Amino acid sequence: MSNKANLILRGCVLLLAVAPALAQNFSSGSTGSDGALNVTTDTTLDVPAGGIFNFTTINVAANKNLRFKRNAANSPVYLLASGNVTIAGNISVDGGQGGSVTGGIGGPGGFDGGSPGSIGVPPGAGYGPGAGRPGTQTITADGAGGGAFGTVGTTGSSQNKGSIYGNALLIPMVGGSGGGGSSGTPGSGGGGGGGALLVSSSTRIDHTGSLYARGAVYQGGAYSSGSGGAIRLVAPLIAGNGGISVDAGTGAGLGRIRVDAIDRSAMNFNFTAASVTSVGSLMLVFPTPLPRLDITEAAGTVIPDNSGPVQVQLPFGSTPNRTIKVRARDFNSKVPITLVLTPDHGASVTYTGMIDNTGANNPAVASFDVVLPINEQTTVNVYSK
Repeated sequence: MSNKANLILRGCVLLLAVAPALAQNFSSGSTGSDGALNVTTDTTLDVPAGGIFNFTTINVAANKNLRFKRNAANSPVYLLASGNVTIAGNISVDGGQGGSVTGGIGGPGGFDGGSPGSIGVPPGAGYGPGAGRPGTQTITADGAGGGAFGTVGTTGSSQNKGSIYGNALLIPMVGGSGGGGSSGTPGSGGGGGGGALLVSSSTRIDHTGSLYARGAVYQGGAYSSGSGGAIRLVAPLIAGNGGISVDAGTGAGLGRIRVDAIDRSAMNFNFTAASVTSVGSLMLVFPTPLPRLDITEAAGTVIPDNSGPVQVQLPFGSTPNRTIKVRARDFNSKVPITLVLTPDHGASVTYTGMIDNTGANNPAVASFDVVLPINEQTTVNVYSK
């Protein structure tokens, strides 16, 4: 079974002001239980359950690379340090290139590209809130579309491009979306979306290297690419002249960048791209409580919390008419819901609804009546704007 990203995009939490006194006692939240991280050779870390690393200090040496292997739930990467963070080398959560067999893998916290088509088999849509739709291997109106995030793609099919989502604060953290797969003999899988990376220090971040959350192109073409991902830095003092890139594969949308600090007087970063970058002093890593959506039941199967991708495959002879149950928690509002069913091959199907999560209705559960394909692995995602 392929490991499709199943990020639950939680509601936008708008925090408009932070008292200066809070910044003076700012904590990244790191317990220090993972000790010091010293990257002196190229290193790939397994992302733990929940995505949170608890370091005392972080040091990435010049010309060295730090990468990550996704966990089962495909969580964003949270690099938390109780002490100083020094980045002279490179940290990457880039998406992977699509090919003739599968779509590209999204970076940690990002979404995969759609599956390639073949003779008699249609291509699949990309994954994520801004997924590109499947199409032909051309730049015409019916060509496969690139993923979107902070912006929509600039080239390729206009009708099959993904849509903008998320917010400038990057709360919650969410990665980039995959491009749609294309038809052919065989076609090409869409590029994977860039992942989601948060780096926070209780003291300071000095960044003179490079941070990457780039979307990937798809093999054999240049338009069904993954969107850029997300990078956020949070510390009382942030300094340096390093680069931060959430660029996309050719034709897809850019990701998002956020920097929060009290003292930025020595910060002179090279942002790619500045159009999707915001800078402020929101001295908060995780809001409490964090509103969230969860799929609790899919086609009669109970889904445990934090179980990772929700995938369903109905055997031949099954009824396609099924129910998906979604739980909203800690929104304290009526929550607009978008439920997306993405089969490995063929177009995705979207259902919309509302969950009343006000007052005593916390948590609140709503049921969606859906039609699932038969004998086709289908990934179920739920989002809220």
